[in-house]
Amino acid sequence: MPSRKAALVTGAATGIGAAAVLALARAGFDVALNYNSSEAAAGKTAAAAQKLGARTLLVRCDVSDEAGVRAMLGSVEKEFQRLDVLVNNAGTTAAWKPKDLESLSLEDWDRVFAVNVRGLFQVSRAAVPLLRKSEGCIVNTASIVGLRPGPQPLPYAASKAAVVNLTRTLAWNLGPEIRVNAVAPGWMEGDWMKRMLKDNYDDLMGKRAKATPLKRVVTADDVAETIMSLIQGNRFVTGEVIVIDGGFASST
Repeated sequence: MPSRKAALVTGAATGIGAAAVLALARAGFDVALNYNSSEAAAGKTAAAAQKLGARTLLVRCDVSDEAGVRAMLGSVEKEFQRLDVLVNNAGTTAAWKPKDLESLSLEDWDRVFAVNVRGLFQVSRAAVPLLRKSEGCIVNTASIVGLRPGPQPLPYAASKAAVVNLTRTLAWNLGPEIRVNAVAPGWMEGDWMKRMLKDNYDDLMGKRAKATPLKRVVTADDVAETIMSLIQGNRFVTGEVIVIDGGFASST
């Protein structure tokens, strides 16, 4: 096998996914970047990873498409001949009016679960043969909303609760060769929360920072740092969900 390790990051174009790609590149990994619609952003992230010394592979794939997922893992194997790390970060959400259940579209509900839950399972399942060979690991992107209630869209919160359960259940099924853990970010600065909070972004993020023991909100780099700690260390940790919220959840 090639001496350099290889990773696959889904939803790799921006945000947590892009930060994870760059962190992996800095750590000496070659990286396959999965994206669905953000081609330009994915290319920019890949170029930045290449400057850090990584070989990269761009793979466009909707993770809810089983045939596409299988083809993606085939491309990864062909390019790198191995896979040591899978970061399941691809995700989507739905529009809704808080506390108004009728404002939710069932089509949106199904799409959120198709990407966030079934997609995570399909990519993990397709990656298992390669990860078993390398005794690699999986890190899933969950969310604080999968652990406690809030104003987030119901299908998104429920899907992240499913990610928490899948993390623990996959850890049981895939050990001892493959470790499976998850990160659960709190309110994170950036485009995702800007889309969610709209004109209230600055005000609400400021209030959240003041109420957080570490006096700021989470960044994508914070999440990537924790992802890397689960990849490079914590060799006897599996089935765990690491909350990254500066202590907010434990102080309220």
